[in-house]
Amino acid sequence: MEYSQIASPCFVLDEKALRHNLELMQHVKNETGVHIIVAFKGYAMWSSFGIVRQYLDGATASSANEARLCFEEMKSRAHTYAAVFFPADFEQILKYSSHISFNSLNQFHQYYDQVKAYKKYKISCGLRINPEYSVVETDLYNPGKPGQRLGIDLKRLGEKLPTGVEGIHVHCLCESSAEDTEGLIRMVENKLGHFISQIKWLNLGGGHLMTKAGYDIPYLIKVLKDFKQRHPHLEVILEPGSAVGWNAGVLVSKVLDIVDNHTVKTLMVDVSFTAHMPDTLEMPYRPRIMGATEPQAGKPTYRIGGTSCLSGDYMEAYSFENEVKIGDTLIFEDMVHYTMVKTSMFNGIPHPSIGIWRENETFDLIRQFNYQDYKRRLS
Repeated sequence: MEYSQIASPCFVLDEKALRHNLELMQHVKNETGVHIIVAFKGYAMWSSFGIVRQYLDGATASSANEARLCFEEMKSRAHTYAAVFFPADFEQILKYSSHISFNSLNQFHQYYDQVKAYKKYKISCGLRINPEYSVVETDLYNPGKPGQRLGIDLKRLGEKLPTGVEGIHVHCLCESSAEDTEGLIRMVENKLGHFISQIKWLNLGGGHLMTKAGYDIPYLIKVLKDFKQRHPHLEVILEPGSAVGWNAGVLVSKVLDIVDNHTVKTLMVDVSFTAHMPDTLEMPYRPRIMGATEPQAGKPTYRIGGTSCLSGDYMEAYSFENEVKIGDTLIFEDMVHYTMVKTSMFNGIPHPSIGIWRENETFDLIRQFNYQDYKRRLS
């Protein structure tokens, strides 16, 4: 990318990198016969959906707004799951969904008559079940813990699914490997095997990080093909979010000031970790900065400070080859999955613009944000 063409702050999608990810996912689809849909909770840059729908089979939504976005911009009805459905929204859920998965038996029984009575088209119902397969180390992102509020405890189901349930949804992974997917499938067969003959589809959730360097794609294909051969009647669905946007874009920022207090030099940039990169504080993870390394003795070293008033809005020290000056550009890498969908306007800080670096090496500025965007979020 020619960063000189891009005014900061700006999220920039790399179209070529996005297509590379999607082509790999399409290859897995074609080799295995599974359906792969994009999870909006991880990737919802709808200006790119014209590209995404060339490769994937639709989207999964977690709210009426996401379901509508799927219908309007992915041009398909959503596979919708929500931790809890709002009664006032459920007509919209019906209007924009092809599949609805319920988080509890209470919710299924509350809404199933509405689903059954909906005459415009048939909607397939499922239940989210927690098989308590846990490979995620960070509790905040671990959906497979015993006692989680997400998914039904197996003990509540008995041997037979309720009438009207056609599918099962499980979600236990987060940025996980092919071996973890195999473990999840083995757990499903061991713990939920008595349900498999009762259902038409199985949604294995997200967290299948197949576009990460080093991910064993041939092994994933083998695992999925073997599973499909054992259960040929079953439609199998994967819904990764991170994998779609993995390493497919950056956040361009600029150094506005350098603060030097108690020998700690802080580069004050025009973006915020808490407002624009909240996972760096929640997960937490340390973002990569182009041209920077872990602290090294003898090299210019700086803490990176966000622009909000939150005292913890910073990242600990990075080292650079040369002294950084006010006005220099910093590029935060891998910033279009999860990061973009979780941004806020905390402190009224300007939201980064959104753009696409096209395959023909030109930059398209898609969206800029202003005071009215901030004001409309409040009252």
